[in-house]
Amino acid sequence: MPEPILYSDALIEITPSRVTFRHYGIFGGDRRVLQSDIEKITVKESSLWTGKYRIHGTGNFKIWFPRDARRPERDRIFFAFLKGKRRVIGFTVERAADVQQIFQSSGLIRQTDCPGEGKPS
Repeated sequence: MPEPILYSDALIEITPSRVTFRHYGIFGGDRRVLQSDIEKITVKESSLWTGKYRIHGTGNFKIWFPRDARRPERDRIFFAFLKGKRRVIGFTVERAADVQQIFQSSGLIRQTDCPGEGKPS
């Protein structure tokens, strides 16, 4: 029986056990990550310093952004830190509040720097 989809849009799909980042690779392939492989997720206000204008790829070889042509319009950016990996996945979604609630409920969000948002420890 297939897993229920907790959230899905053109950029990401979340199930209870995995997260699929769409348009991840240089040629547009998806990347599936088990939620158990994610150490933590932080949320930051979208700005020049957090990758607001990074449409796809990396600028510092540490954070990789899946393609999102509308990232400059989004209000927050999520950062997924993977266990045992140096690279961080910086990603945006179409309904950030919904995704933030899902990740907070699963205990993955450790920090949020968005105005008006609570800052879980």
